[in-house]
Amino acid sequence: MAALTVGFDLDMTLVDSRPGIADTFRALTARTGVHVDAAAAVARLGPPLRTEIARWFPPEQVDEAVRTYRELYPAYAITPTVPLPGAVAAIEAVRERGGRVLVVTAKQGRLARLHLDHLGLVVDEVAGDLFAEGKATALRQHGATHYVGDHVADMVAAAAAGVPGIGVATGPCTADELRAAGAEVVLDDLTGFPAALDGMIRLALER
Repeated sequence: MAALTVGFDLDMTLVDSRPGIADTFRALTARTGVHVDAAAAVARLGPPLRTEIARWFPPEQVDEAVRTYRELYPAYAITPTVPLPGAVAAIEAVRERGGRVLVVTAKQGRLARLHLDHLGLVVDEVAGDLFAEGKATALRQHGATHYVGDHVADMVAAAAAGVPGIGVATGPCTADELRAAGAEVVLDDLTGFPAALDGMIRLALER
């Protein structure tokens, strides 16, 4: 097997970005005059930003709304975001076993890096603007041996990359939904990740 290389999703897997994203959507409403229900939007984090924006803006305004949201994002979303329980220890557990850490996310890579830098979460690679099967390309490119995420689309990504999908029930998808989507291990949150990691490595060896 290749050297241990664990990919993590970002939003609601490593970090709780809901307060900052909600603030950004409220700022978008203030800037554009188009109402976005921020609470509803953050309750379904996972899919690409464009998918959410298209719920609120007419098709001809979606591109400009996405651009405006991303312009507002650094001022509103970075400071309120915090690591989820166990995130720091999960990254450290991979490093303690000689592994590499990737972040593969639907968020733009430059915005993901702002979060990681602000929180002091050191990773080896960041791949952004990817969702579901699209994440598999980055997982394969960087030699991922596992992928950890909170969304059923993350389990789709792991399957498409041919690696074990590790679900964490900290986002919009339940443990049962993650298992049904193909997760080989489901954790309540990342606090259980270090203790489970050796078993997860065996999962990859058995493939």
